[in-house]
Amino acid sequence: MAYPVHRMRRLRAREALRRLVRETHLEPSQLILPLFVCPGQGVRREISAMPGNYQLSVDELVKECTDAHRLGLGGVILFGIPETKDEMASGAYAEDGIVQRAVRAIKRETPELVVITDVCNCEYTSHGHCGKIVDGEVDNDATLEWLAATAVSHARAGADIVAPSDMMDGRVAAIRRALDAAGFTHIPILSYAAKFASVFYGPFREAAQSAPRFGDRRSYQMDPPNAREALREIALDIEEGADIVMVKPALPYLDIIRMARERFDVPLAAYQVSGEFSMIVAAARNGWLDGERAMIETLLAIRRAGADLILTYFAREAARLLA
Repeated sequence: MAYPVHRMRRLRAREALRRLVRETHLEPSQLILPLFVCPGQGVRREISAMPGNYQLSVDELVKECTDAHRLGLGGVILFGIPETKDEMASGAYAEDGIVQRAVRAIKRETPELVVITDVCNCEYTSHGHCGKIVDGEVDNDATLEWLAATAVSHARAGADIVAPSDMMDGRVAAIRRALDAAGFTHIPILSYAAKFASVFYGPFREAAQSAPRFGDRRSYQMDPPNAREALREIALDIEEGADIVMVKPALPYLDIIRMARERFDVPLAAYQVSGEFSMIVAAARNGWLDGERAMIETLLAIRRAGADLILTYFAREAARLLA
């Protein structure tokens, strides 16, 4: 008989024993911190829906990146808030754009820190959509030119990795061709490969000032009920040249992370998005749960599902706890 020979509690008796046989490990180097950069000097504007996160001017952003490097984080990912927006998303691919200036400043001060740049248009278009509008719809192929130009401008500024998040068909191949043609064959692409049209992006839209002025993004972001389609999206992005693929959001799509891990032998990222972060913070502030334990438990769940890297607004706090 299994009992009492097999007593599963034996290895749970003390923290030292639990640590010894722990199956899933969480390290600061696996965490990527999202940061929002805006025009100005000395700007540190808290995002009301995401307590502890800020819109930062370049000088303040550099300080955050220095701290991120000191904490041993895997890197940062930058989202830009331009001074002006237009229908052509020109601020996204301008050589002196807000993200391009930020990358140069970070690399001057903290050259060893991995800097990832979000490659999209929603923060830069006056209408808030991720692509060029033609006859009231987002034109997929016309948008690819913007994305490719943005990726090259980020690489030229010194970005270590470019991360297209728009969900246009064929954008990984277009970016890979453009990077290679410009001499940036060494720059990896982290593709938001399975990005779902999720309600959990709500707080981010305040942070990045990127809510669409009309309609929604369901014609290009994925339909939440679809799992097999997500695997097709990931497979296509790998075929087009993606070096790392991402599932977004993380917690509502742990099943997709697990399926992707089992199917594909490439580095896998997951994005614990703004709504996931804000829910935990709000519940903790109301005394409904222990915020630190909830933070670590959810990050472990994402790792356990199979993610190698986690983009999370908890990156700093988690790194301090794990030190």
